[in-house]
Amino acid sequence: MYPAEQKFKMPPEWAVHVRTFIEWPVKSSMCRPENYAEVCRGYADAARAIAGFEPVTMLVNPEDMNQASKLCGPEVELVEMLHNDSWFRDNGPTFVINDSGQIAGINWKFNAWGGRYLPCDLDDSVPLKLLEREQIPIFNAPIVLEGGSIHVDGEGSLLTTQECLLNPNRNKGMTKKEITAVLKQYLGIETVIWLNKGLAGDETDGHIDNAVCFVRPGVVLMQVCNDPNDSNYATTRENLGVLQKSADARGRSLEIIQIPQPVPEYYMDKRLTLSYINFYFVNGGIILPVFGGKSAETDKIAEQIFRDIFPERKVITIDGIPLVKEGGNVHCITQQMPLARPGWASHQSY
Repeated sequence: MYPAEQKFKMPPEWAVHVRTFIEWPVKSSMCRPENYAEVCRGYADAARAIAGFEPVTMLVNPEDMNQASKLCGPEVELVEMLHNDSWFRDNGPTFVINDSGQIAGINWKFNAWGGRYLPCDLDDSVPLKLLEREQIPIFNAPIVLEGGSIHVDGEGSLLTTQECLLNPNRNKGMTKKEITAVLKQYLGIETVIWLNKGLAGDETDGHIDNAVCFVRPGVVLMQVCNDPNDSNYATTRENLGVLQKSADARGRSLEIIQIPQPVPEYYMDKRLTLSYINFYFVNGGIILPVFGGKSAETDKIAEQIFRDIFPERKVITIDGIPLVKEGGNVHCITQQMPLARPGWASHQSY
């Protein structure tokens, strides 16, 4: 039986977490190995910030255990587990829960973003090993999917992009209808809102977690570009138009909160995908990447927008530059394990 047939569904990210999982950086997999020390500090800073709100488990290759322990400190649990890369949002399991208080994990196929960064055999095996370690039932899904390519509201709606999920480097030959059917079967969703593209410079082929996310049912937060000379201008205008015409699974028109994009930055002649949407919900808080420098003013605007949206949460900012130089940010490196309990409903949050 499919998870949805057993009443499992993916909860929203603002639902209560049991813990957060992260993978420690692997130098051999990095695009820019010379930045390894900086990236490790970025991961450790993010892990310690999250640990101020909820437990954090860091999966570490054996040879990196001493370094991870030194940088993360005693507040972060370290677990030896072999992996190739360190973007756990994408290669880790997706957790689903049901009203009876049961939790299960979806084991998607993982092919390293369309075969970009091979090998990925160890990454592909992590979900099974982790779910077995946690003694959590497993559903093996039939498609390639990264967690950063989807976002849900917990009430039946899912956001994604055609650029990623319909890319032939993931599930060649599958149609939008076929992929939609799998998402419904495994995540318990009813409606998929398809945007066309993600942001410029995104090596993941347009992951949604850089562009748009739900912040509560019926409400989305979207990063926008107001410069007609920027390649993100046309993309964000198109995405805005799609969202304005869309309805969620409950039939609601979407309330759209816009947040200005940071000032474009380049590193080694390549545009960095700077995004405030790549934040992370924690129990009682928000971990928000900021970028400083030319983006100091938009950082302030973004922080205030988050405080206005989430007055009940503590907003913690972290330096997003070390992570984005490798292609992602705090949402990309994390995966939440939700608290499953009888009578769960999507509105339950901390």
